[in-house]
Amino acid sequence: MMFSLSMSVQPQVTLPLSHLINILHPLKSSVGSSSSATCKSRKHKEHVPDSDLQCTEYALSMWNLWELGLSDLGKQQLDELVNHVLPRLNPQEVSPSAWRTSHLSSHSFFHNKHGFSMGPGPLMTPVFSNKHLSPLQTVCTELKHWPVMFQSRGFKTLRSKTRRVQSAFERPVDSETITPSFIKGFLTRDKGMDAESLNGLLKNKNIPDGQQEAFKRGFAEGFLKAQALTQRTQDSLRRTRLILLVLLLVGLYGISKTPFISVRFRTTTGLDSAVDPVQMKNVTFEHVKGVEEAKNELQEVVEFLKNPQKFTVLGGKLPKGVLLVGPPGTGKTLLARAVAGEADVPFYYASGSEFDEMFVGVGASRIRNLFREAKANAPCVIFIDELDSVGGKRIESPMHPYSRQTINQLLAEMDGFKPNEGVIIIGATNFPEALDNALIRPGRFDMQVTVPKPDVKGRTEILNWYLKKIKVDPAIEANVIARGTVGFSGADLENLVNQAALKAAVDGKDMVTMKELEFAKDKILMGPERRSAEIDNKNKLITAFHESGHAIVAYYTKDAMPINKATIMPRGPSLGHVSMLPENDRWSETRSQLLAQMDVSMGGRVAEEIIFGHENITTGASSDFDSATKIAKMMVTRYGMCEKLGVMTYSDLTRQSPETQAAVEHEVRVLLKDSYERAKALLKSHAKEHKNLADALLMYETLDAKEIQLVVEGKTLETR
Repeated sequence: MMFSLSMSVQPQVTLPLSHLINILHPLKSSVGSSSSATCKSRKHKEHVPDSDLQCTEYALSMWNLWELGLSDLGKQQLDELVNHVLPRLNPQEVSPSAWRTSHLSSHSFFHNKHGFSMGPGPLMTPVFSNKHLSPLQTVCTELKHWPVMFQSRGFKTLRSKTRRVQSAFERPVDSETITPSFIKGFLTRDKGMDAESLNGLLKNKNIPDGQQEAFKRGFAEGFLKAQALTQRTQDSLRRTRLILLVLLLVGLYGISKTPFISVRFRTTTGLDSAVDPVQMKNVTFEHVKGVEEAKNELQEVVEFLKNPQKFTVLGGKLPKGVLLVGPPGTGKTLLARAVAGEADVPFYYASGSEFDEMFVGVGASRIRNLFREAKANAPCVIFIDELDSVGGKRIESPMHPYSRQTINQLLAEMDGFKPNEGVIIIGATNFPEALDNALIRPGRFDMQVTVPKPDVKGRTEILNWYLKKIKVDPAIEANVIARGTVGFSGADLENLVNQAALKAAVDGKDMVTMKELEFAKDKILMGPERRSAEIDNKNKLITAFHESGHAIVAYYTKDAMPINKATIMPRGPSLGHVSMLPENDRWSETRSQLLAQMDVSMGGRVAEEIIFGHENITTGASSDFDSATKIAKMMVTRYGMCEKLGVMTYSDLTRQSPETQAAVEHEVRVLLKDSYERAKALLKSHAKEHKNLADALLMYETLDAKEIQLVVEGKTLETR
């Protein structure tokens, strides 16, 4: 609130009412004090008493009155002025609650600092005159009983009262009056308490002389512990900041590796490093057994690598790629190693899955690195295992739009503008149908070598190779095991020998015998023995006659495969089995051989029916009927061995007419019924041999081919 006073002989003076009150308020409590004269000469100290503070405020107020031209007023006049301007400031007259405080700021910095207005015009300066009468006398009567708003600006810096006395233009500020509590806390939060000396503390606490030394020692120990605690806290903060910084860097690096979040900052750390070749001097074609045809074809590649001039002089070119195709475990990887070992060149190995990454361009980058290193070390061999995972057919995939980059880079490296003479790429896969047509064309994979499962001769060689690595009985016949492992790959045969060695070690034997090899073969084919299964005597009797029925039919049927072993020891899901041992691998089978297999399958159910009656047959012949039905259906629909339907194949019976389907079903039933009748007639004619073989199985549980022959011929077995 501004007040403007004008006189006829002096210019207009404008000042805020709050400024006038701030000047006159200290004088209200100081007028009439006899100590006002001595306050001017008193020196200011660090801790000012209340009387000194009053003197300081009085001196500052007198200085501001001099600025306004009111310093010529006498003490009595000044007292009257204060009583008239501030009639309600007397605490005996009015309660303190009558005054209110307004924390408002003026419109300019000059106004906030000095409390003066710039005058009615923008260019007028404030008037500081003491030559004329004060204009306040004119308005004193108007302010006699006017409640006044006391303005207090708390945003100004709180300064000591001693410094305000030294500044001529600083207005007196009472921190207790004008500064809000939250501002005071903010301004004084870093000041803290004044430090107190140790001697002063001893005096204030009234500590006896005898305990002062102990107090000082405890004070020093506490200070040292506090200092150590502060140091530990600072160290802990440093470690925490370091850990947070490392975690932040790791998080930023992880974000940069995520393709969905970062595209421009993707990194390929570790992908540009050199690929080290492997020397395969200790692996040659001598280590590869059972795949002679594949070895012969790859021998040409070895000759190319050893002496390329021998072929280029005639105009021939070095082959670029060899594709090895075959079932798992047949030795494709071993063949590739043997090629590098025979040629004595560097061997680069890579799996197809190594090129398949979620990041864009990683697979293509690894292909480039691999071929760059190979070209620098030519001649060499690059072997890519599981080629179908990287060289699959190219398709449009919205889930992985960049999936074709890797195979495109592989195609360009194998047959592109940049030559790669002296680099042979060998690929291996067991799923050639999934490969892209552009990858298997001539010019990329020029040769395609089939690596099949070994035949009986190959299995014998593989078994002999692995049997040399363990302690075995010299009487072992590897060809017998090879005959009973039809369809085994090289890896299966290696596992068989290893299982036999483990069995011999468990039994505490010094060497591996045929018994352990047979045990390992049965375990792989039919699962482990279930000796813990509690089978009652009735089920054992049924199983013994069931298995002996298979054995008798196989023994007396002309074109049936020779018997290898019969047992009633439970293995896997079966309670017993009879294993057959072909003389050689059968590349094709005659009609009589197929019928013999059906008769042997029917022998188990026929035996149950003859011995125990039609009402007591069991479900144990389900797998036998499956195999017999499959053979009969193939004879009718695929092999043309049915006179009624003729030499015609029926690949999909659902597309045939109902009459044709009925005819096929009828012929299959006829074949199965005839087979069942032949097995029944044979078992009835050899009932004695059937019973003797069943009794032997109940006694010994397992019988080999020689023991079965002795029992059938009526001879007694040697006591085991």
